Amino acid sequence: MPNHLAGETSPYLLQHADNPVDWYPWGKEALEIAQTQNKPILLSIGYSACHWCHVMAHESFEDAEVAAAMNTHFVNIKVDREERPDIDQIYQSAHYALNHRSGGWPLTMFLTPEQKPFFGGTYFPKEARHGMPGFLQLLPKVAEAYHTRTEDIEQQNAVLLKLLVQSLPTSETDASVLSRQPIDQAWQQLNRQFDETYGGFGDAPKFLHPAELQFCLRRYVADNNTQALHVVTHTLEKMAQGGLYDQLGGGFCRYSTDRYWRIPHFEKMLYDNALLLPLYAETWLVTGNPLFKQVVEETAAWVIREMQASTAAGGGYFSSLDADSEHEEGKFYVWDRQAIAAILTREEYAVAAPYFGFDRPPNFEDQRWHLEVVQSIEAVAANNQINSEAAQQLIDSARKKLLNEREQRIRPGRDEKILTSWNALMIKGMARAGQIFEREEWIDSAMRAMDFIHDRLWQDSCLLATFKDGKAHLNAYLDDHAFLLDSLLTLLQASFRQADLDFAITLADALLTRFEDKTSGGFFFTSHDHETLIHRPKTGHDGAIPAGNGITTVVLQRLGYLVGEPRYLESAKRTLDIFSDVLSHQASSHCSMLVALEEFLEPTRTVLLSGNETELQVWLKALVPCSLNIISIALPHELSGLSDGLKKRSAPDGKVSARVCEGRHCLPEIHSLNELLQVCRVHGRMALP
Repeated sequence: MPNHLAGETSPYLLQHADNPVDWYPWGKEALEIAQTQNKPILLSIGYSACHWCHVMAHESFEDAEVAAAMNTHFVNIKVDREERPDIDQIYQSAHYALNHRSGGWPLTMFLTPEQKPFFGGTYFPKEARHGMPGFLQLLPKVAEAYHTRTEDIEQQNAVLLKLLVQSLPTSETDASVLSRQPIDQAWQQLNRQFDETYGGFGDAPKFLHPAELQFCLRRYVADNNTQALHVVTHTLEKMAQGGLYDQLGGGFCRYSTDRYWRIPHFEKMLYDNALLLPLYAETWLVTGNPLFKQVVEETAAWVIREMQASTAAGGGYFSSLDADSEHEEGKFYVWDRQAIAAILTREEYAVAAPYFGFDRPPNFEDQRWHLEVVQSIEAVAANNQINSEAAQQLIDSARKKLLNEREQRIRPGRDEKILTSWNALMIKGMARAGQIFEREEWIDSAMRAMDFIHDRLWQDSCLLATFKDGKAHLNAYLDDHAFLLDSLLTLLQASFRQADLDFAITLADALLTRFEDKTSGGFFFTSHDHETLIHRPKTGHDGAIPAGNGITTVVLQRLGYLVGEPRYLESAKRTLDIFSDVLSHQASSHCSMLVALEEFLEPTRTVLLSGNETELQVWLKALVPCSLNIISIALPHELSGLSDGLKKRSAPDGKVSARVCEGRHCLPEIHSLNELLQVCRVHGRMALP
């Protein structure tokens, strides 16, 4: 019989609906049962694409003996961390406080009926092995501790809750005296952490760190720091050549298990690819490296082909592809050498084998190969005594054949819930890549997703977090609002629509009303009318995705100057104020907030174009090479009902004109494209009247 998860929309929760465990979703019913029966809560947090979540499910949650022990001793609650990042944040922090090490997924936490954690870990095997306690033996011991060590648990909880409160940012610094010091410090820290050989930061497991790489790219654009550009280009090259990147179908996996970007955990997440698309596109804009263009084209194609709902279904982006297929991680992606030789011609194999490493020992389990680029086209061509163009044609032909063959396999599961925050990141990525490479179909893809969010997840002047099977629900979080506002500003630059500007202003007002800490500054992760939990985070550090407070501060400053709204600028300043101390002590983990700091110290240059639609497009395209350090928006004369802030800056006649502003200071109108390009190419402050 299905348990209490059967009515949920989350694919992850539905994966567990037929477990013998009496699972409940997080909610009033489960929490009240725990209190009424004085039972501890077993909270299990994961997500549908997570390999180790599947392993623990198969070993324990599908096992009748384990399920019986769980049902006897606990009220069991299953949470999708993608739908409830608020709950995940709290209990990941609690795990760190209790165990003095980072958590992960699956997260397994044991709580009092008042939701306070007293013990926890991540993955537990059914039986003890490799120094890990067995889940079956652990369950009765944890339950006994709850009932017999009440006083110890209460004392521990008091300390834990105090630590959570102390994690909230506080500062007495006035933002008006902020300086570049944390920006310079963050760069120095990142440069020390940089892996000069293989790229990226730190050792295995190696994550993508897109916010940090974007920050390094800014250091080159703003400061002409060539080492910062090397950090970015070397890392992006190594990532694109490794097994982290799907060499046949495009798109990146979540992280590499090794230092070399060779073998990933095979789940492919929407948010990772959303953040890498504009990073690769903007780095191509600086370098012209054809590999970066190839990665953008292949990843964008993968997104539209596999991760976007049809126009008839609304056009939103799906969340992820599973790491596993047929209960085996990576099975969809890895190869047997004999099978490859049978698919390719002799000429194709002679080139593909050294290029992808088939002529080397297997790099994956059970004598199989996962594709990575191990030799350059030039080296492969020379060894085969052919030119590089011929070698590239053979590689392209081999890739096409292998992809067609792979398409016949049983595919990994796809999580088809549509998350507002992750959709917003991908809208920005597709719009920005489309702007840089002049690909209207990518911009159209972003617009379809934005219209879906506006139509289905913006209800009664309130943003919702998730959509699946015709149902939108759950109060949206800070990240949803911040990322969506950021994506609207990006879309306005790629293709101006009045509805997007109106939505941006409405959304910014909602963000201030529902999330801002009016007393201390900054923004809570949950809204003021959100369910009461044991802690209300206000985080500024970047993780796999940028920090909501950082992105909020950036976009409020940009929108504030764009439409002339001082409230947005004041809220941004208060946020920088409260995070100023943590920026001084933990600079490199707050790169998104440092972008906001940089733009507080020196506002991003904004170019407002107005005039005939056809000529405007010529000017806009000419400005793309400058778009790493300016915001450019074209306002055709045919538009009506512009906001007051833009009316003041729009040209009164049929000519194309440009207003270039830095903060509140603007140059006289410019009517020459060459003059505009000269102004926009100038680094540092403009000579303002």
